[in-house]
Amino acid sequence: MAKAKGKIEIDQERCKGCGLCVSVCPMKVIEFGDNFNNKGYHPAEAKHVDKCIGCGFCYNICPDVCITVYKEVENA
Repeated sequence: MAKAKGKIEIDQERCKGCGLCVSVCPMKVIEFGDNFNNKGYHPAEAKHVDKCIGCGFCYNICPDVCITVYKEVENA
């Protein structure tokens, strides 16, 4: 059976911290960061990357298109 493994990258300077990606992530990979970006927002961060399945929900809901999703399939 194939197992999905994913990885996301969030552009910290483009993220306005709306939280939509945090709310739709089924694996709870994304959380708000502790630091501010140059615009004064707390951007989202991929804090639990080992749980990411590459579903793309975060990418699809992001209004600022600041999330990139990478997905690979491992044969188990």
